[in-house]
Amino acid sequence: MRKIAIVGAGQAGLQLGLGLLEKGYQVSMYTNRTAEQVQNGKVMSSQCMFHNALQTERDLALDYWEEQCPAVEGISVTIANPEQKSKVLSWSARLHRYAQSVDQRVKMPVWMQEFERRGGKLVIQDVGLAELEQLSEQYEMVLLAAGKGEIVNQFSRDESRSPFTSPQRALALTYVKGMTAMSPYSRVAFNIIPGVGEYFCFPALTVNGPCEIMVFEGIPNGPMDCWQDVKTPEQHLAKSLEILETFVPWEADRCRNVELTDDGGCLAGRFTPTVRKPVLTLANGKKVFGMADALVVNDPITGQGSNNAAKCSKVYFEAILSRGNQAFDEQWMNDTFEKYWSYAGAVVEWTNSMLRPPEPQMLEAIGAAAGNQQIASKIVNNFDDPRGFKPWWFDEKACQEFIVSKQIFNQVA
Repeated sequence: MRKIAIVGAGQAGLQLGLGLLEKGYQVSMYTNRTAEQVQNGKVMSSQCMFHNALQTERDLALDYWEEQCPAVEGISVTIANPEQKSKVLSWSARLHRYAQSVDQRVKMPVWMQEFERRGGKLVIQDVGLAELEQLSEQYEMVLLAAGKGEIVNQFSRDESRSPFTSPQRALALTYVKGMTAMSPYSRVAFNIIPGVGEYFCFPALTVNGPCEIMVFEGIPNGPMDCWQDVKTPEQHLAKSLEILETFVPWEADRCRNVELTDDGGCLAGRFTPTVRKPVLTLANGKKVFGMADALVVNDPITGQGSNNAAKCSKVYFEAILSRGNQAFDEQWMNDTFEKYWSYAGAVVEWTNSMLRPPEPQMLEAIGAAAGNQQIASKIVNNFDDPRGFKPWWFDEKACQEFIVSKQIFNQVA
C-alpha cells in the first residue's frame, strides 16, 4: 500500500485524496483548519464549476449537492457605458450542460468527514518547511495542494509563464439572498465596464441555502478599487450595491431586496496571477510536488479556479495510478505537471487576455455574438473547456475566418 501525504484540504487535495483512498492508497491529509472552522468561517471563493469539472466529482461519487444546488444554465455578456449608465451591447447563450457553484464552506467539511470515513488520516496542523521535511521522510510522495501561505512561495516562479508582476484586479465577493432571478434561464451575468473593471453574479448554494454570488473585479487604482475602508459586513454589502447603482443600474434593479447570506459571506483582496515550477527540493534532498492553485494561480475573472483544481486532480490521479510501484521521481513530477499544463496553459492564456486591454479581434468576436447565436454559444461553452478559444480569440485573421464560418452556418441552417 503506497503512502502519500497531501498538504491542503481544498478542491484539488481532497478530491485527489478521496479518489486514491478508493484505490487502496494510504493517504494522509494535512490542513490548518478543522471542518467546523471551515464551515463557520468566511467564504473562500466563488467556485462556479462547469460540466467537465463537475463530472470529475461525479466519477468519484462526490457530487452530494447536485440535486439541491441551483443550476447555472447559461452566460450573458454585457458591455456597459459607465458614463451614460447604459448598455453598449448585451447577449446571452445557454450552456450545453449546466454549471453549479457549491460554497466551499458547505463542500469541504463534508469531504473532510468523508475522507476520514474512507480510511484517510486527517491531521490538523500548520505545515512549514520543517514539517515538509518530516513528511518527506515518512511518505513516498508529498503533494502541496494549498494555494495560500508562505510555503507556496518556496516554489520557484516560472517567469516564462508569468507575465504579470502585480495584481491585475482588486477583488471582492458578496454572497446574497433575495436577488431577482434572471429569466428565461439562470445564468452568469457578466458585465464588462471599460476603464472600471468587471462585475458578474450567478446562483449558488451556501451554508443556509440557495444564494447569488456577486463578484467584483476592479482595475487597480480605478473607481472599483474601493474596498480598503470597508470594515464590516454591512459596509461591504452597501459598497457592493453602490457600485451597481453607479455603473450597472440594471444589475442594481435585481438587488432591491438583497441581504447578506451571513456575516462570513463577503471577502476582499488581491493577488498576482502566477505560474510556479512544480517541484520543490527540500534541504534534505527530497522533492515536494505542487498541484492546482499552488502552481497555477489565475485571476477569477474567467471563473476557472475550482475547474482547474478538479481537472488537475484528475490528471494527477490518473498519473499516480499509472505509475504502479515505480518511484515518484522528479522527472515523473515534471512530466505529470506538463500533462496538466497542456490544459491549464490555455486557461492561463485566455484568462490573462481578459485582464489586459482587449485586442481588436476579441471585441469583434464579442460584438459579432450579439447578432449570431452560434458565436455566442461558442464563447459561452468554451468556459467549460477554454482550449476552444484557440486560435481565433488571439489572432485577427483566424477570428475573421471563425466569424465568417458561423455566418455561413447560420445561412445554411
